[in-house]
Amino acid sequence: MSRMEQNRTDRIKTAILLIVATGLIAGLAFYFSGRPNAANLIWIAGVVPALAALVVEILRSLRSGEVGLNIVAALSMSAALVFGETLAAAVVAVMYSGGTFLEAFAEGRARREMHDLLSRVPRTATRHRNGGLEEIPLDDIAPGDRLLIRQGDMVPVDGMVASETAFVDTSALTGESLPVRLAHGADAMSGSTNAGEAFDLTATREAKDSTYAGIVRLVGEAQASKAPMSRLADRWSLGFLAVTVSIAFAAWWFTGDPIRAVAVLVVATPCPLILAVPVALVAGLSRAAHFGVLIKGAGPLETMARIRTLILDKTGTLTDGRPQIVSIDSHDGMAEDDILRLAASLDQASKHPVAQAIVAAAKERGFALPVPSDVAEIPGEGVEGHVEGRKVIVGGDGFVASRVGRQPGDHSTISAGSVLVAVAVDGHMAGHLVMFDPLRDGAGVMLDGLRREGIIRILLATGDRADVAERVTEGLGLDGLRAGLTPDQKVLLVLSERKHGPVMMVGDGVNDAPALAAADVGVAMGARGTAASAEAADVVLLVDRIDRLGPGIEIARGARRIAVESVVAGIGLSVMGMIAAAFGYLTPVQGALLQEVIDVAVILNALRALRIAPHKPTTPEPKAVSSAQDDIAQGATP
Repeated sequence: MSRMEQNRTDRIKTAILLIVATGLIAGLAFYFSGRPNAANLIWIAGVVPALAALVVEILRSLRSGEVGLNIVAALSMSAALVFGETLAAAVVAVMYSGGTFLEAFAEGRARREMHDLLSRVPRTATRHRNGGLEEIPLDDIAPGDRLLIRQGDMVPVDGMVASETAFVDTSALTGESLPVRLAHGADAMSGSTNAGEAFDLTATREAKDSTYAGIVRLVGEAQASKAPMSRLADRWSLGFLAVTVSIAFAAWWFTGDPIRAVAVLVVATPCPLILAVPVALVAGLSRAAHFGVLIKGAGPLETMARIRTLILDKTGTLTDGRPQIVSIDSHDGMAEDDILRLAASLDQASKHPVAQAIVAAAKERGFALPVPSDVAEIPGEGVEGHVEGRKVIVGGDGFVASRVGRQPGDHSTISAGSVLVAVAVDGHMAGHLVMFDPLRDGAGVMLDGLRREGIIRILLATGDRADVAERVTEGLGLDGLRAGLTPDQKVLLVLSERKHGPVMMVGDGVNDAPALAAADVGVAMGARGTAASAEAADVVLLVDRIDRLGPGIEIARGARRIAVESVVAGIGLSVMGMIAAAFGYLTPVQGALLQEVIDVAVILNALRALRIAPHKPTTPEPKAVSSAQDDIAQGATP
């Protein structure tokens, strides 16, 4: 449903509530002034619009194959009118229309943070051009443009800080309460707000491909879903309808009093009750988004609450995904700086994380990188081309060695957690770059927290070598490690693990996308992950922090628990009220008032999902990472 249609529907619900409420109050005024006949007519006039709207809704549900509890509300209103209980009919009408209005209000409140994302989308940006500044549309921004981000401006596209420092507020994306200091060259996410002095930003993506634009596109998907739990409630509705009609018929049959049947039907009107389920789940979606976890729908949220097995990719997920150069080994007497400069110049043409890390390391040293030519990349192997007229090859040791006609060297002294990049220049092996992809800070604490949240199995699935994966994950206490996997083998792993319960897969690369789609819940690292993984995933982490998984799962479990509480409490109280009405302890009017209290209570209970407070992620000092890097540096000579 579009935003315009939603607004029109909300206005209709508001109008019906005003009509039935006005009719109830006016009828009471006439009744207490000694004019009961006029009061009955006014109550009937107020009930008819609500009953008509209810019948239309029932017909729509039947056409789509659903038998909802709205039928009980229609039966109770109709029976009350037929048997002259017009006041009870008016109270039920107020209850039904008030419940739908409250549900619309509750969902509107729950989605407010998501709507705020849409309302904050910038339309223009300020770009440096020819020594001056110009205001340009967002779509005109190209990677490499230098933008001025003024104080209070929202960062319009993903980019790198070009000024010495910047202070940005990421609370709308991550829930961080304090501004974050970004140094020169640090990544700045679109959607964050400049909380300090104006700074320059070098755009790295177009607006349509930036983090914030992706979030906005996913908002619509998150709002339009219907959870499996809601469909389960619809299936329960048929049984509840049968129970309601049976109790009402039995009360009439054994007592001969049709008013008792009317009282039973009135008490059994739980339409707003069923609406409490989507209210709780939509509130959970909003709450999770506040903590930087964008769940694409209520269905994934409900499934996320039942996850028992977690499968993690390694590079870019469990590790930082940005390898750091710890040493450069030179052959043939070439200077280390020349090796790095030539390798980085060629790697500008590659999007591989290792290539980008080499480029970043060269820029940090202040090297001017010429544009390469005649570039050819062999996926997963390496890159070759020309830099300043010299033939350069960068890639795995075996790949580069085969290109220069020599056997791969013996690198047994290299620590297993390292990445070895060979560089050849003009047909000769120039040297090797020894790199290390560190484990993310707080990974162990995060995994311990997930186990406390009910995750019983945690596995690593990587395409990397087994010795590398074992070295990096040492001490994490994983339940299994699968190395050297192809994308289809990752899918098979996900499917095989379903015997232990619902499976969550976390990844960031194109090779992870099939497994993310196959998992019960796929989670993509949205900050630096590929578009393919974000598209295939059910959940996107808006920041490059895997420790957000814990709060996301905790919020999902809390929202589902609150939804179940609403269903059990509401239906249980309704059944108790129906039994009391069948035995004559409640009149139709009293039953209607009781059900009003029940329905309002369960919807307000569902709104508690907006206040779920997950445990704050803790990040210990990265002592283990530093130690691993030291180990590699000590044994880094091939």
